[in-house]
Amino acid sequence: MSKSILITGCSTGIGLYCAKTLHNEGFKVIASVRNTEHLKQFETLGIPCVLIDLADEHSIQNGFNEALSLCNGKLDVLFNNGAYGQPGAVEDLPTEVLRQQFEVNFFGWHSITKLAVKHMRKHGQGRIVQNSSVLGLVALPYRGAYNASKFALEGLTDTLRMELADTNIQVSLIEPGPILSEFRKNARIAFEEHINIEDSFHKAEYQAQLTRLKAQTAPQKFTLGPDAVYEKLLHAITAPKAKARYYVTFPTYFMGYLKRILSSALLDKILLKNR
Repeated sequence: MSKSILITGCSTGIGLYCAKTLHNEGFKVIASVRNTEHLKQFETLGIPCVLIDLADEHSIQNGFNEALSLCNGKLDVLFNNGAYGQPGAVEDLPTEVLRQQFEVNFFGWHSITKLAVKHMRKHGQGRIVQNSSVLGLVALPYRGAYNASKFALEGLTDTLRMELADTNIQVSLIEPGPILSEFRKNARIAFEEHINIEDSFHKAEYQAQLTRLKAQTAPQKFTLGPDAVYEKLLHAITAPKAKARYYVTFPTYFMGYLKRILSSALLDKILLKNR
């Protein structure tokens, strides 16, 4: 019997690619999206899809219950993927905007993960895979909200993995660097919507960042396609023993190495030069 997997954040990018590819490989995929306008593409693909807004507890509960009904009451894998990045200097972030970042990237993941753990304990097995980021390993300036959400996710996931060590529920983190997706486009929209650029001490830096974002037509250096994440996800959900962490892209491997060997002061200097 093929494994069933619920994937959050499937409208575009990594989630969409992994949903389509796993479906083609014979997995029972249940995709989730936030907006009804994105449901139609999954009808065309023949992939069951549910609505889950990670900022809405009621939506999470309803979407999870619907997903269970679509996989005949037994979910084998949860792949938490739905997230976004809110740029801006820490001093310029409205606290409510920071809360919104955590609501989607952290609290929503916690809510759906709790539901999955309860379900998987009942069935005696399962896999939970969290799509984190290189920015859950190291921080970069002007990405404080996203950095914080991913650092929090890493800590919560490490704790969960230890608490489930005596069960057949395996927990993994995937930590990508730059991946081809609409992440940067969506980050720019959030940047312009929530940050008061004109009145900021960082105005000149913000304007330079926006210019780069708007002018960029080619991928960043070391950017890989979503297939690189899919490769790690496939191992995490099929290997007899999943890894605790999966690095994706050269920057993640490199930053993980530097964090182990360098002082904070020296690592800061390197990150500031390459932001």
